[in-house]
Amino acid sequence: MIKIAPSILSANFTRLGSELDSVASADLIHFDVMDGNFVPNLSFGLPVLKDVRAYTDAILDVHLMIDKPERYIEDFARAGADLLSVHLEADNPRGIRRALDAMGANGVKKAVALRPITDPRAILPYLEELDLVLVMTVEPGFGGQAFLESQLDTIRAVRTLIDTYHPGCDLEVDGGINEATARRAVEAGANVLVAGSAVFGKADRAAAIAALRG
Repeated sequence: MIKIAPSILSANFTRLGSELDSVASADLIHFDVMDGNFVPNLSFGLPVLKDVRAYTDAILDVHLMIDKPERYIEDFARAGADLLSVHLEADNPRGIRRALDAMGANGVKKAVALRPITDPRAILPYLEELDLVLVMTVEPGFGGQAFLESQLDTIRAVRTLIDTYHPGCDLEVDGGINEATARRAVEAGANVLVAGSAVFGKADRAAAIAALRG
């Protein structure tokens, strides 16, 4: 089944509780953390995650767009993350290894994320222990970008690697997802779809989630 992960980056933070209630039919809640360094924007961090965790029992899918993420794995795990994604481009291989080990030590699910510039084969040293691979279908750091059609080839390549080496791993895509691009991403091999404005930009969020899932 296709899983939908609304990104609260597109939610109205003046009424975040009701925004979370409006996406109760989703499978995960996607939480984008930006540090102004690895990506040019800043978003939100530990205090917001703690409040969201206190409000909802939903699975919190935390995407760390930050340099040297190993430094913060324990903090985000304690704040309530269920799954953490770290970018392979955000540190050297030893740092990524330490970040994944810290996820295991703190009882959270493990994921790595790929920018559009990154070769899909970069996941291979880690793939057999991962719960999820996140393929960015836009350049990370800004909401509202158009879906990069060239990333369909990356999704296909990652799906082939997952099916070969670790079939239980999820393949998530993030960026420019709407009903049309969701269909193409799923056909290419994705089974988890992150959507911001395609969910929070609609009056009926449950219907938006059902349309993406369908």
